[in-house]
Amino acid sequence: MILLLTRNFAKNIPDLINQQIGTLEKNQQRIEQTVRAEMTAGRSESNLSAKLTREEVGVAFKNLSDSLLASLVDKAREQQSTLAAIQQFLGSNLTEIANADKNRFEAFANETGNMLHSHYKNTIQVIGEMAAQHKGLLDTFSRQLTELTQMNEHKLEQMRTTVEQKLASLQEDNSNKLEQMRATVDEKLNQTLEKRLGESFKMVSERLEQVHKGLGEMQSLASGVGDLKKVLTNVKTRGTLGEIQLDNILEQTLSPEQYQRNVSVRQGSSERVDFAVVLPGKDDDAQQVWLPIDSKFPMEDYQKLLEAQEMGDSGTAAEAAKMLENRVRGEAKSIQDKYLNPPHTTDFAIMFLPVEGLFAEVLRRTGLWETLQRDYHVIVTGPTTITALLNSLQMGFRTLAIQKRSSEVWSLLGTVKTEFVKFGEVLDKTQKKLQEASNTIDSARTRSRAIERKLRTVEAIPASEPSQLAGEMDAVVSE
Repeated sequence: MILLLTRNFAKNIPDLINQQIGTLEKNQQRIEQTVRAEMTAGRSESNLSAKLTREEVGVAFKNLSDSLLASLVDKAREQQSTLAAIQQFLGSNLTEIANADKNRFEAFANETGNMLHSHYKNTIQVIGEMAAQHKGLLDTFSRQLTELTQMNEHKLEQMRTTVEQKLASLQEDNSNKLEQMRATVDEKLNQTLEKRLGESFKMVSERLEQVHKGLGEMQSLASGVGDLKKVLTNVKTRGTLGEIQLDNILEQTLSPEQYQRNVSVRQGSSERVDFAVVLPGKDDDAQQVWLPIDSKFPMEDYQKLLEAQEMGDSGTAAEAAKMLENRVRGEAKSIQDKYLNPPHTTDFAIMFLPVEGLFAEVLRRTGLWETLQRDYHVIVTGPTTITALLNSLQMGFRTLAIQKRSSEVWSLLGTVKTEFVKFGEVLDKTQKKLQEASNTIDSARTRSRAIERKLRTVEAIPASEPSQLAGEMDAVVSE
């Protein structure tokens, strides 16, 4: 049994060696392929890449050789120990087998060493050739790089010389142009400065003259203000000022026939209202109705109120406001007694205050405006509100005129209706006459065709037969 195992093991040793040789050949082929690939790639790389490739290939070969030698040594030692153990176990019968195996292993080791040495030499030779090629490429690249560097330095030197020349020329041109510009600017600056100074002095003179004129105007205005103050302090003149303002508003808003000045609204009374707006009666034949408008300007009480408010004296301001309220009530009572006379007038009148501040103060008094309207039938207005009121009256006038015109239009439409019926009758008669004329024209057209049929055979009219032709035509017409 042991002998059989020994023989089987001895038979398997060549197979193992063949397997190792096949593995080595495959590794060698792989190494050759790797070397070829590295050689192909190394031709296009730099000197540094070739150096790294040589180092990597050398290390790879060295590692491979070391690993193969170590593996073979380990295998040999392992087999020697195994054979020694078998020899000790079997005795002297296995000495020849052991010697044969030893010889085979030694021959295999020698052959493998020779093969590895040969491959190593080939690899070293290939690497040397690659190094030589890379060195040639590197030398060529270095030479071309040196030539390119020299060429670039030469071109840069030429460019530097050209740029220096251009810069020198440009600096000279710029200096000349700057000198020209400086001279031009100095000249223009002097001209502009002289012109501006002249204009400035002229403007200052004109402004001083204007200031002098303004001072004269201020003096005139001061005298005018004094005159205005005199006017406002005079009760009669102040009332006239309010009437003038009210007259201007009425003139701008209404037509001249829609209002009158200084109207007596009470028969047998000498009191005359400043202005009265003409309102139409209820019917077309009714007498016209007057809307009284009177201008009031309680300047003293309003001025006291303003002075108290400016001084911040609330007590005096309240007293002045009370006096102003009583004054306005008195004026409203006076308007009611003098100018309200229904049905000759409306049942209300209008009090015009020519100053907006005065009107605003009246409105600010709580319940005053409503009291004047309710108790005295007087509506208080200012310059703005009376314009709106007059515009509303103007719209009322227009509405009334439209109503009157509407009745006239209806009457006119009735007349047109009657005339249109008559016109229809005339059209019927005209149609009959036209029908008779059409029948007559048709009869004449028929006779004309008969005459044409008679004349178709006539080629010419002899001058000696006009009487005969006339007789025939009379006969045709009679037919």
